[in-house]
Amino acid sequence: MSAIPMQVKAIEGSEAVVTQGGTELRVRTDLLDAVKVSDYVLVHAGFALQVVDPEEARATLAMLREMAGDAPQEGEASG
Repeated sequence: MSAIPMQVKAIEGSEAVVTQGGTELRVRTDLLDAVKVSDYVLVHAGFALQVVDPEEARATLAMLREMAGDAPQEGEASG
């Protein structure tokens, strides 16, 4: 399984609440120097691994949806 871009909605100590496609997760942020609300982070195995550029995150999510045969989410690029 690969890391998935998710958007940070809240930060609580060493954890962040992240969302993507209606899914909300609580992930650890110990591996990041700095993260803030509205950042996109790559998430894998319960950890935020890296802060990523918002355009890169949206493009990656659009590609993953296209591969899965899903339509774009509201507010995200369709390709």
